[in-house]
Amino acid sequence: MRGMTTALRICPLCEATCGLTLTIDGGRVTGARGDRDDVFSKGFICPKGASFAELDNDPDRLTRPLIRRNGALTEATWEEAFAAVAERLGAVLAEHGGTAVGVYLGNPNAHTIAGGLYTPLVVKALGTRQVYSASTLDQMPKHVALGYMFGSPVAFTVPDLDRTDYLVVIGANPLVSNGSLATAADFPGKLRALRKRGGRLVVIDPARTRTAEFADRHLAPRPGTDAALLASVVNVLFDEDLVDLNGLAGHVDGVDEVRALTADFTPDTVAAHCEVPADDIRTLAREIAAAPSAAVYGRIGTSTVEFGTLGSWLVDVVNILTGNLDRPGGAMFPLSPIASAPRPPKPGRGFRTGRWHSRVSGYPEALSELPAAAFAEEIDTPGDGQIKAVITIAGNPVLSAPDGDRLDKALDGVEFMLSIDPYLNETTRHADVILPPPPPSRSAHFDIALNSLAVRNNARYSPPALPLTGRPDEAEILSRLALILYGLGHDGDPMLVDDQVIAMTLAKEVADPHSPVTGRSVDELTAMLPQAPGYERRLDMMLRLGPYGDAFGAKPDGLTLAKLKAAPHGIDLGPLRPRLGEVLRTPSGRIELAPHQLTADVARLRDALGRRPDGFVLIGRRHLRSNNSWMHNLPALSGGSNRCTLRINPDDAADLGLTDTAVVKGPGGELLAPVEITPEMRRGVVSLPHGWGHDRGGTGQRVAADEPGVNVNQLNDGTHLDPLSGTAVLNGIPVDIAPAG
Repeated sequence: MRGMTTALRICPLCEATCGLTLTIDGGRVTGARGDRDDVFSKGFICPKGASFAELDNDPDRLTRPLIRRNGALTEATWEEAFAAVAERLGAVLAEHGGTAVGVYLGNPNAHTIAGGLYTPLVVKALGTRQVYSASTLDQMPKHVALGYMFGSPVAFTVPDLDRTDYLVVIGANPLVSNGSLATAADFPGKLRALRKRGGRLVVIDPARTRTAEFADRHLAPRPGTDAALLASVVNVLFDEDLVDLNGLAGHVDGVDEVRALTADFTPDTVAAHCEVPADDIRTLAREIAAAPSAAVYGRIGTSTVEFGTLGSWLVDVVNILTGNLDRPGGAMFPLSPIASAPRPPKPGRGFRTGRWHSRVSGYPEALSELPAAAFAEEIDTPGDGQIKAVITIAGNPVLSAPDGDRLDKALDGVEFMLSIDPYLNETTRHADVILPPPPPSRSAHFDIALNSLAVRNNARYSPPALPLTGRPDEAEILSRLALILYGLGHDGDPMLVDDQVIAMTLAKEVADPHSPVTGRSVDELTAMLPQAPGYERRLDMMLRLGPYGDAFGAKPDGLTLAKLKAAPHGIDLGPLRPRLGEVLRTPSGRIELAPHQLTADVARLRDALGRRPDGFVLIGRRHLRSNNSWMHNLPALSGGSNRCTLRINPDDAADLGLTDTAVVKGPGGELLAPVEITPEMRRGVVSLPHGWGHDRGGTGQRVAADEPGVNVNQLNDGTHLDPLSGTAVLNGIPVDIAPAG
């Protein structure tokens, strides 16, 4: 391919999902800029998106499979690699069964079609309960809270940023992160628009972040006290008769229970614990209640703490008690174009955790996953049910999970390890086979997961910008793995996997009296799908069956993949709309405001009010030029503010005699970190970013290895979890700080 051209592409590098215009020259991507005509992002781009070409062309990306031979990973053909997986994984399955295979799914799985459509098939084929993911290092408390309140762990509430009058951001820094669990291209622009229309922004964060600096008011509580602070806000709402459910009054159970549960969390009681003045708590509650519309948005800072699930629950308790749930300008439920078409409201089965427990520590399952912090012990602890083989898909838990040193050693002991990953990193270096997916320019893109979090409903699809020759795409890699696990052989037709899913889905739909295709022929519907790659056939099916779909011709103006392809800048599906009745799946058919699983944990929160650790506590932080551990190998994203430093308040640094390097000791170990003295940190709090520590041998990321940073998770021994969700406590960890030497 010669000559300069352009191609449109949705950025897969963070949750903002911005539209890009790629410049292509000589068969490779040479640049990226924002797509001004994109219906969702309207030209916004951040440094990560601007570095798309560098990521796509990274010389350290693997282009061929690696197989371990005589102890060393060496390049192999795809046929050799799939054969090796079939033989060696097959041997483990024959001896121990699929339940002896542990699967770890990393964050990038949420950013690809293959991750959304095919990884569940691999897990199902194994039949294993040993499933781990970044969710229990990040967002699981939100899933659990939503599950108990609404009956569905994926009934996400997001702030209606375009229409709210009063936004509270707690434990998040969207001016840097671009938003998380709230897919909002140009989050900074939306905050500026909020201020321009006379709205107000309040940020609750221990650090003076960029978002806090921009806010009308900044509250800086002690880390880990978010749940107590929110419980005190609820207390004020009841005490000052500010509760007003508005249109929710006939849909909520448990209001009186919440009143009783929060009676002890008065601002005067909570103030010393949170280190926030009581009057500031009262003012916050009054302003949320008085605003024409308001939304409380909590993120990773409210999740990765010891009361993560309670904090996530209380975020929506405040939204509900002020009548701001499911209304314009409040916290609303997005409607993904591939969600099921709306059915009549009805009670559901509800949600529960603990359907099984981990073998070693007895941690309860949540959303069919076990805590990532338990991964190492399930590998290195002998006995019935021990993990004998490991599959990682787009994950680097040696850096992402607590006590990576233990996991590092444990992975050396498994009988077989397979990694599907483009890099030889701190985790995949242990693999016996690595199968690398192609660069993003040579992959199609549709946001399977993130559309269900969008702050404005939309549909966008990116076909591959460049052709793929001589190697399988990620969908085929995972399909061939599924064929191996189902006993059909790695050389079977990968389309069989998609055909089976399509047949089963359509059979269920035509038998459902409330489906848009009820009573029709499966063969008729199947014949209407395009002659295309399997993922496109499945995506077309999902769009047609979805809430905006054409119902396989019954609604001629409805959405299909062909119509989406004909709109390369996307299709705007309108602002968020009230739809509570469509999402509620509790047994009562109502919002369960006080589920007993959550209310039972309030006593633990109440007991914590009198507890205050001595010394320093550690928090993480986001970087605009980074996303966890997988973007540190790009020169364009190195340097600047994207540095692994220990941030500390100037007065604390002076008291300790810190100048350039500090020894940081935590429950799991110690490390040396360069010091960055800044007034952005409140006293008693220090910060290290997540995802660094690229100093282990045997990896293939040369830029990252030149500036390795330190692995903050090595300070964490992995024993301290939020008990309701199994999420590792990564924020508010007590640490000791001293000058190096």
